[in-house]
Amino acid sequence: MKAIIAYPSCISLLLLALAANADGSTVEERRIDQARQAMPDVAARMQSLTADGVSLLQVAESPDALSDMAHLVGTRLWRNARENLPNTNIPDDRGLYWSRLLLTRFLRSHDFTFGPDDSQRLAAIEKLEEASRGRSDLVYQHNTEKRILLTGFDPFLLDRNIEQSNPSGVIALRLDDRTIADNGITARVNTVIFPVRYGDFDAGEVESLLAPVYALDQVDMVVTVSMGRDQFDLERFPGRRRSAEAPGNLNVYSGGFADNPMVPLLYNAPLDGPEFVEISLPVAAMQGASGDYKIRDRRWVTTLEKAFEPGSLSQLRGAIAVQGGGGGYLSNEISYRSIRLRNLMGSTIPTGHIHTPRISSFDPETIDRIAAQVEEMLKLALPAI
Repeated sequence: MKAIIAYPSCISLLLLALAANADGSTVEERRIDQARQAMPDVAARMQSLTADGVSLLQVAESPDALSDMAHLVGTRLWRNARENLPNTNIPDDRGLYWSRLLLTRFLRSHDFTFGPDDSQRLAAIEKLEEASRGRSDLVYQHNTEKRILLTGFDPFLLDRNIEQSNPSGVIALRLDDRTIADNGITARVNTVIFPVRYGDFDAGEVESLLAPVYALDQVDMVVTVSMGRDQFDLERFPGRRRSAEAPGNLNVYSGGFADNPMVPLLYNAPLDGPEFVEISLPVAAMQGASGDYKIRDRRWVTTLEKAFEPGSLSQLRGAIAVQGGGGGYLSNEISYRSIRLRNLMGSTIPTGHIHTPRISSFDPETIDRIAAQVEEMLKLALPAI
């Protein structure tokens, strides 16, 4: 059995505290009631996913017991959501997202008998977040030739459409703890779902997950996935800076603009690194995956000087990034941070980002086709990693 050794989570308790309203709830949690009204089917899944968790959490009698129970509840939430996909034949990530928020809101507001203070509540919330995103379940127990780590994202831009789903989250749930194979080569896949919150990235959420992966050579490929444009894009040149005007799920903005892109933080300091990095996935092999969508080797970037398609990384030397291949939002940033860290640590693990076709609201048939094509991409990559 080979486990990914996780560094302590870097979600800052202070950031979580600052994100809360006067009543203790966060922007994300305050959308729950609207989501229940708009999506009764998802609300029913929320109820089934969270009922046991609430029962377990409310009987905790000490801070340590609450944190331990939150970790257990988060682990069960993740595994139940993963197992519900094939059992219900519904390719939907929204039950997990909204159930997690229901439980974090409960931890924030419940009148526990031992009277936890804010820091103790936040510590339990952090445990639940970590476990319910798959970060505590990264164990490769099966004897396969290859190991893959894949990441997805929560639904986002929910104030525009509360019913929004994210294909990358569905892909993560669909592939977690699964074995895939191509031409006799087998690989076990483990997955994680990231929050769409700038503060978590600034606090080192990506680096805390991937540092031990690269340091200890724990997998054979790292693939980050998010929802993007009209087709599949394998993002050739991720950029360092933020320029998106879209908010994260806490309605916090990037702080960057097209004429003034912003360098994100890492542990309270500006993220140090080159303006652009380059994908190392076997792009040509992955482009052979059949399906409804084209798979582009997307090289388009925007610098302060111009927007163009560089033929090589050397053509970007001296340029200031406005948008990398993945844009100026967190999808570009997770790709940049993962490749930057890989290069910094001298790892040779192939790493890169897949932008899936976008969906409007929730479209199960389209999500199924998108997920199947991503799985085919991973299979075709196996001989080259």
